[in-house]
Amino acid sequence: MSQILTRRGISLDAAVSAEPEPVAVTALELAAARIPARYREARAEHPGITAWVDAVARAGKPGPGGAPGIAEGPSLLIAGPTGTGKTFQAYGAIRALLGAGVRLRWQAITVADMYANLRPRQGHDPERELQTLAKCPLLLLDDLGAAKASEWTEELTYRLINARYEHLRPTLITTNLAIRDLRDKLGDRVASRLAEMTDRVTLTGDDRRRGTVRAVA
Repeated sequence: MSQILTRRGISLDAAVSAEPEPVAVTALELAAARIPARYREARAEHPGITAWVDAVARAGKPGPGGAPGIAEGPSLLIAGPTGTGKTFQAYGAIRALLGAGVRLRWQAITVADMYANLRPRQGHDPERELQTLAKCPLLLLDDLGAAKASEWTEELTYRLINARYEHLRPTLITTNLAIRDLRDKLGDRVASRLAEMTDRVTLTGDDRRRGTVRAVA
C-alpha cells in the first residue's frame, strides 16, 4: 500500500489523516429508530413528569465512563382522557433521560399489544417474553386499562406489575382511566401496587387529535 501511495505522490500519513473522523452517535439518536415517528421529537413538559425524570436520573448508579445507569427508581403513572398527550409526554420523558446522558435500556409497548404477544401459540414462549418485560430497566406500558379485561389479562398484568414493584424497576404507565377507576378495571392487587410504586400526573384538556382534524377541515 505504501509503495502505491508513494508512486502517486501521496504520503501514508496524509492518506491516514484524510480519512474522516468517525462520527459519535448519541443514545438519543440511536433511540430515534425505536421511537414511533410521531413521538421522535417528543418533549416532557409537565412539571410532574420532568420532576420524575430528575428523580430517576439521580437514582442512577455510575457505570463505565461515569454515566449513571438505571437500576432502581420511582415509577410514574400518567392519567388523563384520550388525546391529552400522555404517550407524547411519556416518550418525552425517555428522550429527556437519554439526552441527560443516562445509560438506559428501555422498552415500550401498548398493553393491547402485550396481551396479543403473550397469547399462547405454537413456537412462541410467552413466559420468556413476560420475563423480558418484567426485567427491563425502564418499561413504558402504554394505555393500561384500555384492553378488554378477563381473568387471564388481570393475572398477566398483576405478574408484570408485581415483579417491577418488588424490584423497584422504574415503570412509565399511561392510562385513560381516572385514578379512582383503576381498582375496578385492574383489580385490587394491581391497583394497590400502583398506588404505592407510582408518582401520579393527570393531564387535562380537549382531545388534540380531534382538534387537528378540525383544523385541517
